[in-house]
Amino acid sequence: MLRDVLAALRCPICKLPLAERESGTGRALRCPGGHSFDIARQGYLSLDTGRRVHAGDTAEMIAARAGFLAAGHYAFVTDAIVAAAREAWSGGGTRLIVDAGAGTGHHLAAVLDALPDAEGLALDVSKPALRRAARAHARAAAALCDTWGRLPLADRAAELLLNVFAPRNGFEFHRVLAPPGALVVVTPAAEHLGQLVRRLALIGVDPVKAGRVAGSLGEHFALVREAHETRELALTHAEVRALVEMGPSAWHADPGALAERIAALPEPVQVTAAVHVETYRPRSG
Repeated sequence: MLRDVLAALRCPICKLPLAERESGTGRALRCPGGHSFDIARQGYLSLDTGRRVHAGDTAEMIAARAGFLAAGHYAFVTDAIVAAAREAWSGGGTRLIVDAGAGTGHHLAAVLDALPDAEGLALDVSKPALRRAARAHARAAAALCDTWGRLPLADRAAELLLNVFAPRNGFEFHRVLAPPGALVVVTPAAEHLGQLVRRLALIGVDPVKAGRVAGSLGEHFALVREAHETRELALTHAEVRALVEMGPSAWHADPGALAERIAALPEPVQVTAAVHVETYRPRSG
């Protein structure tokens, strides 16, 4: 286990520090209170306390996302995250970057490439995502936990937090972020994938999403930087299907109806991708 990551981790049951040890089934972390958490053979640490209300993205959703990201369609999003991280990074703090809701660890790996002194921790509730995140970068570890609840981290453990298309837990983000650290948040803009939303009957962006984001973070954070990034994508039918299958519409779309609607689209399919990339600093107190 990476040194800075291990130093930051806390037992999700009693909040005591964790230490690595060998168990009968392989490697594990154990706290002084006797609670033990296995490191899966795929490399991620399970900090599950049995209270998860959902299992996160499925293996099919994660496979679709990995392929779509590897093809470079969202490279502009990754580049914007890296730029925000570079600008916010002081290098004089804990050196730990935490990606809350990290998925495959794709964006975290790019930030770690740009910040060679840092270590990273990918947090997610999806086991298929964590299997990939655990291998995303040599300086990254991955742990299973529900980011809606208390994060398994010490107070002021992280210098940088990433939150990309994922739930925002403002209170916990503030607790684990060490001043003058930063939180980089990526959310879809109103026009994001608008052509597909209309033609494929997908879930659209909540029109009051910007207000909800501000509301969830405003008590604990101050906005210091914002950027709006837009790209026009030309996608094949297979790429459109992957884009749908990697997002929230995958939980609701009827596969047969979706296939028919995609087949009726002119190829290549012109799609607008648009995101907000915002940097926040923690408020004092």
